[in-house]
Formats: sequence, structure tokens, C-alpha cells
Amino acid sequence: MRAVGYFAEGARRNGVKRSIAEQNQAFGDFCARQGYEIAGAFLDTADEGGATAGFNQMLQFLGRADRGFTVVAVDSLGALGHDLGQAALRLLEIEQTGCQVVIAASGNEAFRELVDTWADRGDGTPVSEKVRSAMRRKAVRGEVLGRPPYGYRVGPRRRLELVPEEAVVVRYIFRLYLQEEMGIRKIAGQLNSEDIPTRRGGRWSMVTVRDILRNRAYLGHYSRFGTTVTGSHPALVSAEDFRKVQDRLQIHHGAIRTRTVQPFLLSGLVYCGKCQNKLIGVSRRQSWTTKAGEQKSAAYRYYQCESRTNQNACAYNTQRAAELEDRVREALRRDDRPVTRFPRAGNVDGYLVDLIGQVDRVEARIKRNRRQVEELVADAAHGHITVERMKSLGGELAREHLELEAELAAARERLRAQESEAERQKHLESLREKLLRDWTGLPFDALQSALRDIIDRIEVDGEDVRVFLRI
Repeated sequence: MRAVGYFAEGARRNGVKRSIAEQNQAFGDFCARQGYEIAGAFLDTADEGGATAGFNQMLQFLGRADRGFTVVAVDSLGALGHDLGQAALRLLEIEQTGCQVVIAASGNEAFRELVDTWADRGDGTPVSEKVRSAMRRKAVRGEVLGRPPYGYRVGPRRRLELVPEEAVVVRYIFRLYLQEEMGIRKIAGQLNSEDIPTRRGGRWSMVTVRDILRNRAYLGHYSRFGTTVTGSHPALVSAEDFRKVQDRLQIHHGAIRTRTVQPFLLSGLVYCGKCQNKLIGVSRRQSWTTKAGEQKSAAYRYYQCESRTNQNACAYNTQRAAELEDRVREALRRDDRPVTRFPRAGNVDGYLVDLIGQVDRVEARIKRNRRQVEELVADAAHGHITVERMKSLGGELAREHLELEAELAAARERLRAQESEAERQKHLESLREKLLRDWTGLPFDALQSALRDIIDRIEVDGEDVRVFLRI
């Protein structure tokens, strides 16, 4: 059996800073006691950014097929992070390689020590965790948390009560779907044609109509944090009608059909030249019988105006996917491009703004991922779930975190490449040439990413296609 040591400069055990030599000595003593062969050791030095090169190298080593049976020993939880949340995330990432992590001094499982330490914090429990526990208790009592669903408002005792003018619309939607047998898109179009606004005064879409049809709050039940309180407020639909609606939704959109989702290359880039809304990817399948009795089927892929697709509005601005993608490729190939950049507000460089926005969005997702891990550890510490259940649920979060870190590194690298206007233009022009040269050989993700780097916006109105470049 083999053991790997991981050391971090500045790590603390019981509040006392431990040197690298002390951590290494504890690791050596652990291997001698347990009879482990030392497979290697990895080190991270302290800096302002919290270096992780050694940790990432260890993950790569642990992911090798020839590593054999290996455990990872650390001097303390402090070696894995400056706080318990970071330590939890790193423990999950290590265990995704199939290796267990132990504390060198005691030989105890690190995850068990993490949960016990979290539970023993007492008054040191973070405010966010205390708020979550308080919210869970309120949910058990049926008190409203967050925004009430359409058709209701929050009453004096924090219970849902009816908003008469909205309640009429909810019942109308259920009647149109169940009794009039209208589809979701047609219902959205009907509401918009009758000038019935949403709560925020906007237009109805397929998504808002579908969410109302699926919301169990209209049965008089309130659900939050895994707790359901029945009969907590007035119902707007009977249990029988709600069941019939769900059955019909399942037939039309449920999992009984096996779907292979194929992403669209120009998603997020194409806009309708008529209403300026986005064009979204739509897939259609058609089956028919020939005069000779032969059964045939075909699949069609389009970019269609979102206003028409979701709100039953706008003109029939629909483009065959392959044809539009070929036209965009041809537009990129031409040297006499009439439009070189889509204008943005003021003199701000739109491309740099987009890159900064990408970094901010990924960082926000990383923070949200970190909070979800901490909530899992808290649930395990308070006995709501087992440690094994926490590991199972946290595994996906750990994988997501690694992907987000890689995405953040790539976004920051693109941002660093834009140090000057001349360098930016040179970089994007080089990317355009490479894109055109390797178009057919690039993997889908790489091709889509390159298009988003050089194209700001594509406007389509029938045969008129305008490609606005960032260069």
C-alpha cells in the first residue's frame, strides 16, 4: 500500500502554524506506523493568490491508472484550505480520484474530522448557516420564503393569500390547456393578444405558462427545503384537474421520448432583424407514409425568432440551421466586410466588457458552488444527511468546481491577451484566419468558442444576414 503526502506552507494545526519540515515529519511517522510505502509528496507555497500548482499536480498523479492503491495523508484540515469550506471542496476533489484522505497524526478519516469540527463550532457557526436553519424551520410552519407564485401574495401571517385578478388568469390558463386543449405556445399568444400582462407587466412566454401549469402551489400545498405543508393556503385548481394537466404535459414533453440534445453552433449570437429578439435553435422531426406505403422520417433543425417560438409573436423569421451557418462562414471569409464592430454605449470597448463579464460570471458561479458544498457539510454535521450521502452529492459539485476553475483560467487568459487595441485586433484576426482554415476539423466546442470570440452579433431578416465582428 502506498501513501501520498500533501503539504501547504502556512498551514495550521489547532491554531498553531506548522512548518513544511514538521508536516513532512508527521507524514513520515504516519507511513512508518501504518507500513505504507511513500509514493510521493506535493507542496504548495503560500502567496497572495493561494497557489494550487502542487495540489493540481497531485490530482493528476492520483488520476493515473498505474498509481495503485493509494491514500493521501495531510497534517491537518488546515493544509487543505484556510477555512472548512475550502477544505471540504478539496477533500471532495481528492476523493473523486478514488483515494481516501486521512489525518497523519491520528490516522482518522479527514471527512469525519471535517464534519465533527463543523458541528463543534457552536457560536462560531456562520450567519449564512444560521439563516438557512431558521428558514427551514419557517418552511415547516408553512411560512412563505421568497417571491410568492403568480396568483398569490404574502398575507399578514406570512401565508399565501389570493390576488383575485391574478387568480382568474391562473384558472384561465388551466382551462385553456385542459378544456380547450390549447398548446402552451398558443396559450401564451392568447394571453398576449388579450393584453393580459404578467406580474411585471411583460409578455407571456412558453416558459412562464409551462411553469404555472407545473406549479403544485396551486393545489394549496407549500414546498420549500424538502418540506411540504398541505392545505396551507387556498387552492386554485382541483387535484384531479392538476393530475390531468401533468399527464398531458408528460405525454407531450415527458421523458417517455428519448431525446438526443444537439447544441446549435450559433446559439446566443443570432438576433431577429425584425424585433431584435434572439433566434433560438429548434429541432423538428417528421414522419410520413409514401404512396407506396413506405414509412419515412426526417429531422429538421432551424434558428427561429424567440418571440414567435415562446410568445407566438413576430413574423415567421426561420432559418435552416445548416444554411445559416454556411452563410455566416462565407461572410467571415469575405475581405470586404462592411461592418467591423457592433456599436456599444459610449466609447467602451464592447469586447473587453464582455471578457470582464465572463470572468465575473464564472467567479460568481464558483462562489455559488462553494456555498452549496458548505450547505452539504452543514447538513451532515447536523445529522440531516449521512457523511456518505454528503460525499455522493458533493462529488458532482467537486467535478463542477474543477470545470469552473478551468473555465475561469481560460477567461482570464483571454482577458490578458487584450492588453492593447493593436494586440487585440491582431489576436482576433489571427483567430478568424485559423477558424476559417480549420472550420471542418475543429471540435464543436472549440468552433463555437472561437465564433463567440470574434463575432459580436448576427442579425437575420429573411435573406439578409449581417455579421457584426469584434475586430
